[in-house]
Amino acid sequence: MDSTRWRATRIFALSAITVGSILSANSQAAATPTGPDVSSWQHVDGRFIDWFAVKQSGHDFAMVKATEGISYINPYFVADSVLMRAAGIARGTYHYARPQLPPEPQAALYATIVLGQNGPLDLPPVLDLEHSGGLDPGALINWTHRYLNTVQALTGRVPIIYTYPNFWKTAMANTSEFTRFPLWIADYRDNDEPEVPGGWPTWTFWQTTDRGSIPGIAGRTDLNVYSGAQGDFARFANMG
Repeated sequence: MDSTRWRATRIFALSAITVGSILSANSQAAATPTGPDVSSWQHVDGRFIDWFAVKQSGHDFAMVKATEGISYINPYFVADSVLMRAAGIARGTYHYARPQLPPEPQAALYATIVLGQNGPLDLPPVLDLEHSGGLDPGALINWTHRYLNTVQALTGRVPIIYTYPNFWKTAMANTSEFTRFPLWIADYRDNDEPEVPGGWPTWTFWQTTDRGSIPGIAGRTDLNVYSGAQGDFARFANMG
């Protein structure tokens, strides 16, 4: 999701897949919700994102970084949230986990900043889990349960887990304890479907590339597609 993360160490020779190319053979492509996810890194030189241009280019949602650890708040979060709503784009928000720090304060910070994540045009809360914080799998599994349970209690919605296959299979010992939470999987390989770890029956969101290009967003951005696994997207996103 943002350039300080594991993307810095993976192989950039992987194809820069666009959502459109993945879905080109799918007769339902036009009806498939797609959208970017962004953080401060997409605000090149402090520029705002043109969310109206994002909407006009055919995207229905976006995921926005809200918080990280116990103290970081994305300085563009409020502006992005307001402008996304004005443009009619469903908003997902995510917390970037720092498991070396206790989970409950992180959950409280996130829930406070996003104001519950349960209003009109709101997707469920997201936990971005891709570092172990030095915890072994058993401890990290416990940390994750505690964080998710706290966020669900504070927001009233079942959170989404964002991760990638190799991390889940190693740092989380490929546990199947979290299948009640929708899965947002990052898999940039040129496959018809992403790899789904951890016993999940399917994926809900698929991050297909971190090298996408969308009108209204400066530079490269992550691209995502919704599978329909949670039913009608308008209902899932509180569109009324």
